[in-house]
Amino acid sequence: MKQSEQNYNEYINPLVERYTSAEMNYIFSPNFKFSTWRKLWIALAESEMKLGLPITKAQVAEMKKHVSDIDYAFAAEREKELRHDVMAHVHTFAAVCPSAAGIIHLGATSAYVGDNTDLIQMKSGLSLIAEKILEVMNNLSACAVKYKDLPTLAFTHFQPAQLTTVGKRACLWIQELLFDYNDIVYYIDNMPFRGVKGTTGTQASFLELFEGNHAKVKKLDALITAAFGFKKNQSVTGQTYSRKIDFRVMTLLSAVSQSAAKFSADLRLLQHKKEMEEPFEKKQIGSSAMAYKRNPMRSERIGSLARFVMSLTDSTAYTSSTQWFERTLDDSANKRLALAQAFMAVDAILDIYINITKGMVVYEKMIKAHVAEELPFMMTENILMEAVKNGGNRQKLHERIRIHSMEAARRVKEEGLPNNLIELISADTCFGMTKEILSKLLNPAGLTGRSSEITSEFIKSKVMPLLKKHKKLTVSDLRV
Repeated sequence: MKQSEQNYNEYINPLVERYTSAEMNYIFSPNFKFSTWRKLWIALAESEMKLGLPITKAQVAEMKKHVSDIDYAFAAEREKELRHDVMAHVHTFAAVCPSAAGIIHLGATSAYVGDNTDLIQMKSGLSLIAEKILEVMNNLSACAVKYKDLPTLAFTHFQPAQLTTVGKRACLWIQELLFDYNDIVYYIDNMPFRGVKGTTGTQASFLELFEGNHAKVKKLDALITAAFGFKKNQSVTGQTYSRKIDFRVMTLLSAVSQSAAKFSADLRLLQHKKEMEEPFEKKQIGSSAMAYKRNPMRSERIGSLARFVMSLTDSTAYTSSTQWFERTLDDSANKRLALAQAFMAVDAILDIYINITKGMVVYEKMIKAHVAEELPFMMTENILMEAVKNGGNRQKLHERIRIHSMEAARRVKEEGLPNNLIELISADTCFGMTKEILSKLLNPAGLTGRSSEITSEFIKSKVMPLLKKHKKLTVSDLRV
């Protein structure tokens, strides 16, 4: 919205003003919605003509000329008068298509345009989200490959547990998105259209139009479904498609939000540890008071928007569960708010995710320093095994290591001094191991297991085939 056009006495949805992309905003815009209504009316007329109803090519051609030139002021006046949005737009379309006025919306109910457009919007929105998930996966894959061999602390309960690698951790984030991508693509391929079902889903009006010819009614349904790129339609409906579909779509959006929120939380914790960091612009201000701060505001925004999307899942569940018989209208306002805003929020989440992963910073020296602090504790099992090989008593040595570990930990926590576990063990004659021998065991690369191999295998077999198939992506040359 141009500043000169903005009314500062009106609420502006921040999803539109600040967050969502122009592409997603367009999918839920009036122009997309109402031009799709007109395309549905054209497809209906064209299909009915093919099946023998008295509709002419000239009427269809006239309708096709006026798909996009929508007189919104005229439609608003008609809706004020008729108290019916679909009929207002039927009249608006008829005003510019006088020869076709009598056959627009022939046999259809409002849900024909309303519900089918909702499904087209959701399918288009899911396709855009799937593309953006691949963009994130591409960025994270580059990170995974670059740092597949860099040892870092792995945490359970946010306590140092073992060593993993930075690349292996990135694979955890990628795998969450891979689940989401596969689920979305499957649903796009199998999403059912409403098609032409009539007022209560019986197709009675179309059966009358075709003088009892059931085959033609079924063919009409199939023609319109195919015209809008859907492989199948919902076999049984009331007046509307099942609102369970809205819930199922919302669970997909919630799942993407969960994956992004998990990443954003991990990155915020790593930024606190000064190991990894989201991009920070040269003139960016972290705090109005604390000039030194580099707040993870992009990651925080992902978490905030994700929370909003996840909360909307209940909204569609309640709507699905309270549809009386063939339909009630208490779904309408809810759908307009919940679904459009969820799509816009997920779109914004993924744009931020793409931005972060393009410029994410890894501080290798800080990672190595933190590994070095905890490595003596993580090496105790290896030290124990080595000492037993040299003739030591396993139970006695285990107790000695436990005592020394507790003392080293106390010294770190209470006195703020470096970890001296290696010095304590080397001075203990029970082990018979010098500092030099112990130092040779302190090799982080030997404690990461198959992290490097797991990363390479995962990226090569699961991720790269997807990325390379996606023509719109400029895929990095990820050599594994």
